[in-house]
Amino acid sequence: MALQNHAISSSSSVFLAPSNLGSSRASNVSIAAKEIGVVRCVMTPYEEKTTYKTKVSRNANIAKLQAGYLFPEIARRKAAHMLKYPDAQVISLGIGDTTEPIPDVITSAMAKRSYALSTLEGYSGYGAEQGEKQLRAAITSTFYRDLGIGEEDIFVSDGAKCDISRLQVVFGSDVTMAVQDPSYPAYVDSSVIMGQTGQFQQDIGKYAKIQYMKCTPENGFFPDLSTVARTDIIFFCSPNNPTGSAATREQLTRLVKFAKDNGSIIVYDSAYAMYMSDDNPQSIFEIPGAREVALETSSFSKYAGFTGVRLGWTVVPKELLFADGSPVAKDFNRIVCTCFNGASNIAQAGALACLSPEGLSAMHEVIGFYKENTKIIVDTFSSLGFKVYGGKNAPYVWVHFPGRSSWDVFSEILGKTHVVTTPGSGFGPAGEGFIRVSAFGHRNNILEACKRFKQLYK
Repeated sequence: MALQNHAISSSSSVFLAPSNLGSSRASNVSIAAKEIGVVRCVMTPYEEKTTYKTKVSRNANIAKLQAGYLFPEIARRKAAHMLKYPDAQVISLGIGDTTEPIPDVITSAMAKRSYALSTLEGYSGYGAEQGEKQLRAAITSTFYRDLGIGEEDIFVSDGAKCDISRLQVVFGSDVTMAVQDPSYPAYVDSSVIMGQTGQFQQDIGKYAKIQYMKCTPENGFFPDLSTVARTDIIFFCSPNNPTGSAATREQLTRLVKFAKDNGSIIVYDSAYAMYMSDDNPQSIFEIPGAREVALETSSFSKYAGFTGVRLGWTVVPKELLFADGSPVAKDFNRIVCTCFNGASNIAQAGALACLSPEGLSAMHEVIGFYKENTKIIVDTFSSLGFKVYGGKNAPYVWVHFPGRSSWDVFSEILGKTHVVTTPGSGFGPAGEGFIRVSAFGHRNNILEACKRFKQLYK
């Protein structure tokens, strides 16, 4: 039998084998056989593969989003750096992820609940979507005593970030929104996804139809409300992520009055309230009249190290009404019941332990540890001549690099010290020229990072 030609593809197992196949031009191969005619083996011509596409249009609002969400983008750059420098000791002070172990009093309660699930007496399946009654009562008495909040106003969840998106579903696409600038990216990104915004304006770094309430050192990180147009929804975080600033009682009183004058709803993020050192409100509901214009979302993530366990809550007062007089809580409850099966019963057992006297003491001890870290970071950058903000009422330090790009500073620090920070511009245009340094880290890593900062900027 004579072999006239043979063709293989790049996926063939013999692609890298030596070959004496002759001409590469495709041809037929004929084989003579006894009395049975001719068998013709014809090579199938190469056809370029095309990707199958459905007829479903992409959500145009998601297409508006710029690049990746901030923290996955930082993780991507960190991973690329580690590939380039495999032997470097990279220290992450970027994403605000807790590092210290959850106190035993809390984990033992979760373990007990977990083991109980293997018994007939202790097993439980689906729970109330709003959370277990005992936990809701404990949250109310711990954080909202004498503030007019009842346990029926509490919705236990898998975290404040998740509740922010559920609230956006409640509000819908036809509302207008305002946000602190800079602020936690989830507020803006969820608004874009819901269709509340226009296109991103590259020249100014903002989305159309969003009111960016500028918060800078010049205004004490509290917006000049006289320059803010009326919007339906106002996102406000205090103590603030990323600046670490905390609004005073007088400032929050002005904010509540502003919302009431405009018929707006404040979405108040108090995820860092237990870090407060100054005598500032830890809840918006400390302000008279707030229950008529505000709801509040919070979390155990940064108090008890629950970033992986996932447990938070949102307070929707019964007094908070839409324009037609219907309760906001009624609609939020419907969304929760439709989109959520309730927080993990094991996580809720841990949260209940957090609010015991021993649990509260343990959480304050962990928070105190992180606040010591912030002081080390603040003192380091201050000694190097930088203007430094935050750190006193939140686990974040906001460092000013005037005239420089935040991403350039991020790259400089990562490239020369192997320390991951967060570029301020990722939180909004007013964050340009700043970096955020997280105090979440083991003490030896904080000290080592600060040693490297001093070597870089001395």
